[in-house]
Amino acid sequence: MIERIIRWTSNFTALILALLVLLIVYDATMRYLFSEGSTALQELEWHFFDVVILLSIAYTMRMGAHVRVDIFYDRFGEKTKRLVNIFSILFFILPFSVLIVYIGYGFVEVSFLQNEASSDPGGLPYRWIVKSLILVAFVLLALEALKALIENIKELRK
Repeated sequence: MIERIIRWTSNFTALILALLVLLIVYDATMRYLFSEGSTALQELEWHFFDVVILLSIAYTMRMGAHVRVDIFYDRFGEKTKRLVNIFSILFFILPFSVLIVYIGYGFVEVSFLQNEASSDPGGLPYRWIVKSLILVAFVLLALEALKALIENIKELRK
């Protein structure tokens, strides 16, 4: 089930990325050819960019494209790689994800209760929606990390 959620999220993110490209082309065309700019469109670009970055974190981990010191990792044997993965999940990824969700919840709650909107004239309302993606992203990352932890432990026991 975790895999299906991550796959759906990555497909949604790909769609948002395509829309982001179109939005940037439109905004740049309007701004530079017709001297017409829109604060709302520019903020929408930022929001789409947030969606792409935040919702890609778990997928990036799933694909093994996350940051690590590959110069050392690539030289390790399979057992050592599994141990490094287990250690990094238990002591870095999961605690960090829990911390971000714990702290971020209050951050999103305040934004929601205040019905936070852009302070710019013509900006977008409902900023709490984008802020809530922080929580979604790190819950997805924690789920993917748990899945990877289980897989690494199973492979280590073989």
